[in-house]
Amino acid sequence: MHPRRFPFTLLPFTLLAPLLTDVAFPQDWPRFRGPNGTGISPATTIPTTWNEGDYHWKIPLPGGGHSSPILWANRIFLTTTLGSGGISLLGIDAESGALLWQKDHPFAPYRQHQFNSFASSSPAADAERVYFCWATPDRLNLVALDHDGNEVWKRNLGPYRTQHGDGISPMLYQDKLILANDQDGESFLIAVDPRSGETLWRTPRRSAGAAYSTPCVFHPEGGRPALLFNSEAHGISAIDPDDGSLIWEYTDAFDKRSVSSPVVASGLIIGSCGSGGGGNYVVAIRPPAGNDLQPQLAYEIRRSAPYVPTPVAVGELLFLWSDGGILTCVHAPTGEIKWQERVGGNFFGSPVLAEGRL
Repeated sequence: MHPRRFPFTLLPFTLLAPLLTDVAFPQDWPRFRGPNGTGISPATTIPTTWNEGDYHWKIPLPGGGHSSPILWANRIFLTTTLGSGGISLLGIDAESGALLWQKDHPFAPYRQHQFNSFASSSPAADAERVYFCWATPDRLNLVALDHDGNEVWKRNLGPYRTQHGDGISPMLYQDKLILANDQDGESFLIAVDPRSGETLWRTPRRSAGAAYSTPCVFHPEGGRPALLFNSEAHGISAIDPDDGSLIWEYTDAFDKRSVSSPVVASGLIIGSCGSGGGGNYVVAIRPPAGNDLQPQLAYEIRRSAPYVPTPVAVGELLFLWSDGGILTCVHAPTGEIKWQERVGGNFFGSPVLAEGRL
């Protein structure tokens, strides 16, 4: 990248990098991709380069995983795999790196995608509890713990059928814990009471290729908030968070599996789909407004489109980081490609933005 030409520079991001916050003044990162899933951090202390001497601390993890760590106050929560099969939830002190507790949930290994792991679901947290899920073919588990690792409640949401294994993550909105269960078997969206795990609403869904999107909240100008969900079967859906009813839906958005999560860019809803064999593309949907009672397709992007990574939107710019290591800057309102650069490598993680750097 050329700093004089472009307003953003690339920042390598690893699990062992310094926290995305100042240690003395932590800023919560409570779910996959941070507040509302935007991937944008308000941190102002991130260096452009670093070495071992820059770390506050570094600790070994008991297993691997593909989930993202989250932060609430002075606690980091993340999931890792168990060597013999299963998943662990860890509570770590953000200031010292001390492992405060570890909760293991062993289960018999089962077949999944070669690039997946049993720890692909990211936790979510609020001021009182941390929530996470994991799945076996027999059951999808949703669990709440307090910040000291004590179990508050646990739900069995029924069988979980997929070709590729688990990978969905919960999110919180107001007084509800939301989970998208778009799978190969019986699919549904569900909202539960974070305090008790009691079902508040459950919305049935069609099934067509398990989706791994984590929803976000859309606040239309002059309209009511909506939860946004991506799936092959339903396209892009706007759901009423109060009762789980459908507000609107663009069912023709995708013809393949949706793995990335929805983002909002310049009032448009951005989603993508793809496959290991290619054919990936990004859609921008214009939600209903004024006299338009139905959502409309604004544009598609098929050149170097991402399949797994979720985009980042800032101002009128949309950044697409493809699985094959090509970064695309798009003028979000129109879909015009402003530039593309080859970063190199293969990516499944999603970029984040801090201090104008990806």
